Amino acid sequence: MKLIKFAILALISQAALAQNADRHFMSAANKGNALEIRTNDGIYIIKPYSAAVVETSFIPKGEVADPVSHAVIMAPETVATTLRDEGGVLEFATPGITVRVEKQPFRISYAYKGQPLVAEKRGYLHEGKLEAIEFALDGDEALYGAGARAVGMNRRGNRFQLYNRAHYGYEARSQLLNFTIPMALSSKKYALHFDNPQTGYLDFDSKKDGTLSYETIGGRKTYQVIAGEQWEDVVANYTSLTGRQPLPPRWAFGNFASRFGYHTEAETRAVVDKFIADKIPVDAVVLDLYWFGKTVKGTMGNLAWDKESFPNPQGMMADLAAKGVKTVVITEPFVLTTSSRWQEAVDRKVLATDAAGAPFTYNFYFGHTGLVDLYRPEGREWFWNIYKDLKAGGVAGWWGDLGEPEVHPAALRHGSNGQLGADQVHNIYGHDWARLIAEGYQKDFPNERPFILMRAGYSGSQRFGMIPWSGDVQRSWGGLQSQMEIALQMGMQGLAYMHSDLGGFASPMLDDELYVRWLQYGVFQPVFRPHAQEEVPAEPVFRTEHTKSLARDAIRLRYAMLPYNYSAAFDNSQTGLPLMRPLMFEDSENGGSSTYLWGRDILVAPITEPGAQRKEVNFPKSARTWFDFYTGAAHKGGINEVVPVVAEHIPVFVRAGAFVPMANVVQTTRDYSTRQIALNYYYDANAGATNGKLYEDDGATANAYQQGKYEIAHFSGAATAASLEIGIETEVGKSWQPVVRTYTLKVHNVASRPRSVRCDGKDVASRWDAQSRTLQVVLPARSAMKAKLAVIL
Repeated sequence: MKLIKFAILALISQAALAQNADRHFMSAANKGNALEIRTNDGIYIIKPYSAAVVETSFIPKGEVADPVSHAVIMAPETVATTLRDEGGVLEFATPGITVRVEKQPFRISYAYKGQPLVAEKRGYLHEGKLEAIEFALDGDEALYGAGARAVGMNRRGNRFQLYNRAHYGYEARSQLLNFTIPMALSSKKYALHFDNPQTGYLDFDSKKDGTLSYETIGGRKTYQVIAGEQWEDVVANYTSLTGRQPLPPRWAFGNFASRFGYHTEAETRAVVDKFIADKIPVDAVVLDLYWFGKTVKGTMGNLAWDKESFPNPQGMMADLAAKGVKTVVITEPFVLTTSSRWQEAVDRKVLATDAAGAPFTYNFYFGHTGLVDLYRPEGREWFWNIYKDLKAGGVAGWWGDLGEPEVHPAALRHGSNGQLGADQVHNIYGHDWARLIAEGYQKDFPNERPFILMRAGYSGSQRFGMIPWSGDVQRSWGGLQSQMEIALQMGMQGLAYMHSDLGGFASPMLDDELYVRWLQYGVFQPVFRPHAQEEVPAEPVFRTEHTKSLARDAIRLRYAMLPYNYSAAFDNSQTGLPLMRPLMFEDSENGGSSTYLWGRDILVAPITEPGAQRKEVNFPKSARTWFDFYTGAAHKGGINEVVPVVAEHIPVFVRAGAFVPMANVVQTTRDYSTRQIALNYYYDANAGATNGKLYEDDGATANAYQQGKYEIAHFSGAATAASLEIGIETEVGKSWQPVVRTYTLKVHNVASRPRSVRCDGKDVASRWDAQSRTLQVVLPARSAMKAKLAVIL
């Protein structure tokens, strides 16, 4: 009894300490669809965006509310709300989230469908130079988020700086990288998004006292609580709030030829020709900074072709395009004082300034520089016109580098009147750079999908089509080991195309095993782009014959999987679901990153240690059976199992009942077609009813789905021990000519020859292979396919 009494007293004491004793409730009133609460030190405004998203803002006395969000684009819905005043407690409720306000001591807490989520601890504080918002955590609560980091999937126990910064040559661990998102996600299936880009810190209980704290130098004291019953709901609700990634051009899912860097037009042409000669598919060549200057230092900001090294760039790009290869060029926001454009930039007032209004110049690795000011119209217009001119010459995609910005002195001023300090906009500089290109396309090339590769961004950058990468990772096993965590975490935070320089970027390390394992992992990450410093080639065409052969197999598999990958990308554009998904999406108790889901149905276990002979794989219990993608061997769901490892590929498995559409391999996605599809179905008697899809459009038109320029083949399966039914039904957009398609249906794990196989009630020819346990049926070519296959086992 004494122990119980002590525990209760401890909880009461803890709760009392958790309040800000100086904050007192004064009044509350409904204002439109929002609740306004007045306290002795300010005003709280609580408004719902939807039943599962509620925003809370605190405006301290003496301050004016700042209505501008750089992250949120969702207009608040007209949500049915109720307000109950029970004397000491107010309850402001949507059909999902309930906000509970205790008047004395003052405290705000949140619940979703009756389940407690999170509560302010001391709430808003202003201590020293930082303002903060504090929350109380449960003892066993795991935390994710805070942008791109490599510290372990559960990030609780760390204090993270919110200041986008490159980390050259990082390996298995990095506390600070190029994307610092002010967001925490909890294992209790909610997210807290702090809607303020200014620099600061996000403390995930580093003092181990049950406190989550957001700390900032200034700006909005606004956060959104995002809830959901499942992880998919949390991600969908967050991306509804901040925007969803439009489908990239289809060529972005192919292979890239890239290094730091190609020095001449002749070298660029020769590299592409070598890919073609070696029959290694390729869709794009990426030009680093030598396209505008012969040296690394002294030329940044030229942003025009060096005609000595590239005498005929337009002709080169046209010739490459005729081979199905796009040209992507690097651009940076720095204009060096030695650049050919320096005086032009000064005269046109496109640069950030000092306190006196003169261009702010400073030294960094590449030279003495100024910085393009994206926060004045002159800077935006000047920069966009350069992109327009380059595009007219044939450039097909954009690489934005150093956009943290890499060096960004605090004394530098932005905006037409110098009204914005560097630290106020530092974390949204890359975000607004991507916005510049995306909005430029919407205005001047509205039917085209841009390709925007960027090294830094912010909450919601995905809506501009930004394709982020994980920075200058070391060419080492440690560098590879951190990549799954970074990509998985960023996908949970909306930026689903996070990927790595395949093979690693930094240092001249030559390790063929590491290179191959990284490329084999790359097949199952959003963008396949080997890239590295040139001392050791990043391109498979320049590796040993054995290494080249293994790399070729990986790249060919990447192209064969285009139908599955592109369909997963379509789902991301519609729901926000990332392409790479942590296992906790399937099993809430599993927060690791050694294995993950690629799309909905493929389980991937990257090899991240040299000389590996075996790999421990966690098979999610969401499927009773998982099948080896290469051998067809069955593995039981809900267990950890050690599987053998081979050099030819990494362990990959497919969920029972899944549909995996695959296509013929092409040299470039220009020649990609879904007219012949190998539709793989993984039979298991316990799979029950399952479904899948194949999404198709022209791969280039912006908003093709919204315009009705698409088709979706919907697949359905119903499995029992005695029979199997597979259905195909095609949905055709109003402005789309349906594809005449042949399906070669491959049913895996069929133990004996079926007694009958019928399509639409008629016997159909089939072939059963006893060794591979595969049943194969070719469905006759037709457009807008609608068919029902019945198999009696």
